[in-house]
Amino acid sequence: MHYGAMNFPVRPLLQEIETVSELGFDYLELTMDPPQAHYTMVQEQRDDIARALERYELGLICHLPTFISTADLTESLREASVNEVLKSMEVAATLQPYKVVLHPSYIMGLGLWVPEQTKSYAMESLGTIVERAHQLGLCLCLENMFPQAQWLVEPEDFAEILEKFPTINLTLDTGHAHIDDRGGKRAVDFIQRFPERIGHVHASDNFGKEDSHLPVGAGTVDFQPIGRALKEMGYTDTVTVEVFSPDRDYLKISREKLIALFDAL
Repeated sequence: MHYGAMNFPVRPLLQEIETVSELGFDYLELTMDPPQAHYTMVQEQRDDIARALERYELGLICHLPTFISTADLTESLREASVNEVLKSMEVAATLQPYKVVLHPSYIMGLGLWVPEQTKSYAMESLGTIVERAHQLGLCLCLENMFPQAQWLVEPEDFAEILEKFPTINLTLDTGHAHIDDRGGKRAVDFIQRFPERIGHVHASDNFGKEDSHLPVGAGTVDFQPIGRALKEMGYTDTVTVEVFSPDRDYLKISREKLIALFDAL
């Protein structure tokens, strides 16, 4: 496995690269969100970022903008959101990341009252993004969401998309999969249903109520069956420890727990 950590985009990016390296990770997952990691700022610092990654021997994955609305009912807002993703991908491509991660569209506001119309907008936006990713030669990994997003939560929600867009893979987010997961098997179901399409993993813990991004072992996510399912499908690729704690020692602790888990299996 290759283990990575995310920058906190309110902190200066070059400083975050140094921190991730000091913590002993294999790569940075660059969250391209403001105020410190918007694509315009990444573009301005592009050469310095590339030199820092080379100096610290860090690989790179890019996480495309999170807090946008690519399924918005208002056309101008929807187009602006899609444009943010496209511009971010174009800048990301200049840094040659292993892969790029995409949050699906949220369905919210009045979109909840017209879900089919909103989903059609989401699919249209996704098609535009997938096409541009293909043109740029990027490996695009679409992330499973939490129930509040109202779309792409359950494994069956992805069947149509993965069939329609054969070039994209899945980012399995263990924290998202655990929220309101009464059977406790959603993450394993993703792996068993789409073993050939799991392209990336986000690992964090929570208590099944909200996306808390707790350290591994601090919540109620059962990582044992998830690890076993990944091992059985032969997954040996990237795992980002998506733990947001002021004390960053918890990133290292979480990585060590995951390494021990996979070694034991």
